[in-house]
Amino acid sequence: MENFPLFLIISSIVKIVIIVHLLLIGVMIMIWAERRVSGWMQDRLGPNRVGPQGLLQPVADGLKFMFKEDIIPDHVDKPLYVLAPAMLLVPALIVAAVVPFGSSIELFGETIDLQIADINIGILYILAITSLGVYGVVLGAWASNNKYSLLGGLRSSAQMISYELTLGLGIIGILMLTGNTLSLRTIAVEQGAYPWHWNFLIHFPAFLAFTTAMFAETNRLPFDLAEAEQELVAGYHTEYSSMKFAMFFMAEYMNMIVGSAVTVTLFLGGWHFFGLENIGGPVWSGLISFGIFFVKTAIFLFVFIWVRWTLPRFRYDQLMNFGWKFLLPVALTSIVVTGTLWIATGSRLVVGIGNVVAAFIVVSIVAGLLVMSTPKPTIQDSDNQLAPTALDAIE
Repeated sequence: MENFPLFLIISSIVKIVIIVHLLLIGVMIMIWAERRVSGWMQDRLGPNRVGPQGLLQPVADGLKFMFKEDIIPDHVDKPLYVLAPAMLLVPALIVAAVVPFGSSIELFGETIDLQIADINIGILYILAITSLGVYGVVLGAWASNNKYSLLGGLRSSAQMISYELTLGLGIIGILMLTGNTLSLRTIAVEQGAYPWHWNFLIHFPAFLAFTTAMFAETNRLPFDLAEAEQELVAGYHTEYSSMKFAMFFMAEYMNMIVGSAVTVTLFLGGWHFFGLENIGGPVWSGLISFGIFFVKTAIFLFVFIWVRWTLPRFRYDQLMNFGWKFLLPVALTSIVVTGTLWIATGSRLVVGIGNVVAAFIVVSIVAGLLVMSTPKPTIQDSDNQLAPTALDAIE
């Protein structure tokens, strides 16, 4: 054990190098998958010229950005303009430090957790670091000295701050049932191997609210109001080119990957799946658990792409109303119902059923109140009068 500190340092460095490279490779795969899946959904080919099945298209895109002229307009605030892309990319990288991407392996008589750092405030760390990403967007918009960029930055800041409330509140119910810890590894372990024990069933409304908030946090359709090209040219990164623009582009996909990994850990059982993670010896079980976690994350990333090419973009007022008037009440109700039913019954099944029923009641009440308060149009067609619907509530 005398060599344990040295072994711990070396293993940590190796894990950091592996995770950083996996994230960068994951960004490249997502760039390719985004185009291929969208092509498949729209009945077209997508990239298929550069490499087999277009697999080298991300490499071609990277080379293109590297050799493009890096233009810095004269009217920008240069220090902040240069700093902003890094302030968006770096938080996405360092959040991955507390995400457990597998169980553990044994090498040279030592047990190595497949996680860079298992800290007992892992969830607080994630919420704190992800909230820093808004600074990259706002500073990039402000430093560009462009009115379209500034509007995109203001939209993004309001959107991210609003949906971060739902993002944080959606986790509270999990913490109530997990115990006195904020460690992501402990949360993943306590869910167990079987899907009916995972948190997404027990906290289903919170899971939907958390997932929706994560879409908004990553500025993905239907929540990409910060870069709506019909209104804001390209939004907060209008004035950026070359690798600076590429860093914004990479940060979006990296946030998607890390967000999906966090969701899998909190709600979908982490690396567990019907006990398959225990098959094999001390090395193989760890590799299998990593494979399970990888597949779950990949499926969730496919949902990201699927939603983007399925749903239209919200109006900005619809986006904010949806967050404040629907998702936030659902997240708050989930906390109250979870705490009450867990103390009263101690049954996870009762908590799960109660959460779904309470969320349905809350959404129905809010939608009804909003429809009732929707003003009637001044001029109506007497032959075809349409009653207000729940869709009008978020308008």
